[in-house]
Amino acid sequence: MDRMLDQFFNLDIMWQAAPLILRGLGMTLTVCAAVIPLGLAGGLMVALAGRARSRAARAVVAVLVDIFRAAPPLVLLIFIHAGLPFAGIRLTPFASVCVAFFLNNSAYYGEVYRAGLDSVGAGQREAARSTGLTAWQAMAFVVIPQAVRNVLPDLVSNTVEVVKLTSLASVVALPEMLYSADMARSLTYNPSPIVLAAMVYLVLLWPVVRLMSRMEHRLGG
Repeated sequence: MDRMLDQFFNLDIMWQAAPLILRGLGMTLTVCAAVIPLGLAGGLMVALAGRARSRAARAVVAVLVDIFRAAPPLVLLIFIHAGLPFAGIRLTPFASVCVAFFLNNSAYYGEVYRAGLDSVGAGQREAARSTGLTAWQAMAFVVIPQAVRNVLPDLVSNTVEVVKLTSLASVVALPEMLYSADMARSLTYNPSPIVLAAMVYLVLLWPVVRLMSRMEHRLGG
């Protein structure tokens, strides 16, 4: 038992690996700072495009959303990073991650926004228009804020999933936290750096998960 604990919780190795993992954490946070706003903005555009008057436009949006929700994020990332160069398009690992996550996350965020927009009654939009607001002003200042409030727990939950998905960036050699922990593991021949990275993820995400639960209970009440 003691030998097993020493294998997975070797404090000396964790201490040696900590600087490398902290640099990886910085890259993970950078990726999150890029892909989360991109996904939120893209999802809102998808939701609004899905409400277009043109039936053809709505059909195209629905097909694209289904495609990018069905495509595994890892497959999408590898295709963009390793497949597009055959078409003459070469992206850096960071750009590949941003593009892949933008396409995937926009589809999921778009469905969340769509549910939020559907939850706002037509009377709210009509009341806003009666005050002299244009259709877009009513949507921006009245409908969207209410929609976001109604689906805020789902948006936060989806964001937590995005943060966890950033670990996939290791497959394109982006030096985020999991990649850095795996490098430290290969140098030390010990899994303790991976355990340390998992603990950092837990420290980062556990408060957000608890906040999400409180938000759900409050809205449910």
